[in-house]
Amino acid sequence: MEVITALRRRGFLASAWPWRSLAYLVTSSVPGALVLTIVAAVLIVGGTLASALVGLPMLAALAFAGVPVAAFERWRLRLVDPEPVADPHRVPDGPGVGTWLATRVREPATWRELGFTVLLATVLWPMDLAVAAAGAALPVTLLTAWMPVLSGGRRGLGPGLAIHSPAQALAALPAGIILLAAGAYLITAAAAGRAALTRRLLSPRPDEAARLLAEVTGSRARLVNAFEAERRRIERDLHDGAQQRLVAIATSLGLALLDLPPGPAADHVAHAHRQSRLALTELRELIHGIHPQVLTQHGLAAAVQDAADRSPLPVDLALELTGRLPAPVEATGYFIVCEALANIARHSDADRAWITVGHRAGTLLLEIGDDGVGGADPAGGSGLTGLSDRLAVIGGVLTLSSPPGGPTVLKVELPCPEPVPSASSSPKTAP
Repeated sequence: MEVITALRRRGFLASAWPWRSLAYLVTSSVPGALVLTIVAAVLIVGGTLASALVGLPMLAALAFAGVPVAAFERWRLRLVDPEPVADPHRVPDGPGVGTWLATRVREPATWRELGFTVLLATVLWPMDLAVAAAGAALPVTLLTAWMPVLSGGRRGLGPGLAIHSPAQALAALPAGIILLAAGAYLITAAAAGRAALTRRLLSPRPDEAARLLAEVTGSRARLVNAFEAERRRIERDLHDGAQQRLVAIATSLGLALLDLPPGPAADHVAHAHRQSRLALTELRELIHGIHPQVLTQHGLAAAVQDAADRSPLPVDLALELTGRLPAPVEATGYFIVCEALANIARHSDADRAWITVGHRAGTLLLEIGDDGVGGADPAGGSGLTGLSDRLAVIGGVLTLSSPPGGPTVLKVELPCPEPVPSASSSPKTAP
């Protein structure tokens, strides 16, 4: 906690931390006194009307009093603890007040926040004000004792204690300065302890943090799966729809070109025929980039072979897969290979590349390398950061070795079960 670190620094007394700590303790009375007043009023009114059943909802609403109080306390904690405190509550499963209430009732955080609210209203805020008064009131009283004394009055310090003379007021000045410095340390230490207690009670428990992390990981995996399903749908629609129409158009233009005599009309038809074939080629490349049919029909080994065949550089292959893998793993592995080959062609100045694909002990192993100039930097916009994020969804790991002068080697490990034997996929090796 930063406020604890500030206590050990030189110049602490001249920093803003004593004042921030004092503000943190003093403002504790805002939610504390307010909650105490409201709860007392609701108990009186609700208890009076309980016999008529009107007061029962009011009394039941007190169970949720800790939710807004805890949210305000987490926000107020920033006075002495800049590190944010995560909200332990999860998003309700649906809209409506009833769903919100049902969700909150089942959460341990709701009842923990209620207990904190009771503690705040009955113990914490009076204690905070007492520490603030002890650390600041007496030093300020001593430092300002000369004001009433010079006008002929006296400055009371407590039962039977008072400053009457200018000499006593003058002697009180150094004592006030010393106590003010000591009070600054006292107030800041008390604020640090109070903040630590608040964080302990109102931050997510380890089990809740693990649950929230699992929810985030699961939702991210679901988004990726939905994205892959949408990619396959788009690929299928393009292959079965637009591509077939372009093939029909190109065929019709070719037949028309055979029937036309030489001349301007035949030249225009020939130009349209060439453009349709070019559009068909570009569409096929686009389909390959979205989700190639070879990956869906024949698996990762065949898809990697196809990607290597389309690479502008010679690619040495060592594929040791004897079956099909889960669809998310195959898609991730394929697009990693494609991205790596694209990077090699654009940036490496390599003469050759190589790809090794295998499966060992529940892990898919990919290695893509080249004999280029090296010096690949994931922060340089090469797409490796996106690949790392994609791998993280399914628990994969990516490591890159690219010293200046090369070679560059990209290694990927993806957890996955043993390949399922399939007649449509077989290991292939190409020189």
